[in-house]
Amino acid sequence: MKHNRDDYSKEELGKFETFKNIVKRLRSTDGCPWDKKQTHGSLRQYLLEECYEVLQAIDDNNLDDLCEELGDLWLQIMLHAQIASESGEFEIEDILCKINTKLINRHPHVFGSEKVNDAEQVTANWEELKGKEKTGTDSILSGVPLEMPALAASQSLQRRAASVGFDWEKLDDIIDKLTEEINELRNASDINEQENEFGDILFTLSNIARRMDIELETALRRANKRFVKRFNYIECVCQGKGLDLNKLTLKEMDALWQEAKFNLK
Repeated sequence: MKHNRDDYSKEELGKFETFKNIVKRLRSTDGCPWDKKQTHGSLRQYLLEECYEVLQAIDDNNLDDLCEELGDLWLQIMLHAQIASESGEFEIEDILCKINTKLINRHPHVFGSEKVNDAEQVTANWEELKGKEKTGTDSILSGVPLEMPALAASQSLQRRAASVGFDWEKLDDIIDKLTEEINELRNASDINEQENEFGDILFTLSNIARRMDIELETALRRANKRFVKRFNYIECVCQGKGLDLNKLTLKEMDALWQEAKFNLK
């Protein structure tokens, strides 16, 4: 096993086996104290953070960052695999075997004789094949982790339900439902009812986004980003003109907001 940075050639650094051995070394007796103390549970927060950093790189269209962040995400997977290997739970090869088997089985139009017309049919077939893999007691919705961001989870739940025909016939019907839910929020009598009705509004909006092929988490992240840029613009204008943001009227702030929208297109 190599011990120094200079022992690795560029060719070796580009190999999966090198990556695997480095992670194994980090977890070894003479490895890194931090890496050695990690468990599946302790790594949870880092896996989540790395996923979001990958999404940020995609949203920023920064390919250098994307390349680096995918490596960081891959490290989390490899650490879990190494921990599992040490405790006799499973090996990295078991992970590869499962995903390769799944990909082959769920793409009969590529690895078999089945024919498909478009991506929509591929998606429908994927959900059908996934359903056949479930046991008799499994719910169609059981594969959606409710710990994922709530808006993303709502779209996943709705996609699963729609795969068996539990769906609105037309987009306009869902938009009408949104109007109904907003009216129910207006008429809600207490905070618990208001919270329930507000949740129904978000769920309905999620359904509209799904039908319009909009990824809701991405749309909201981009809206957040636009808000930050525009509000920062207002702050900069105020600073440049010697204005106190706290003393501006709502009308004055709205005028600056419209200016920010125009200038930051």
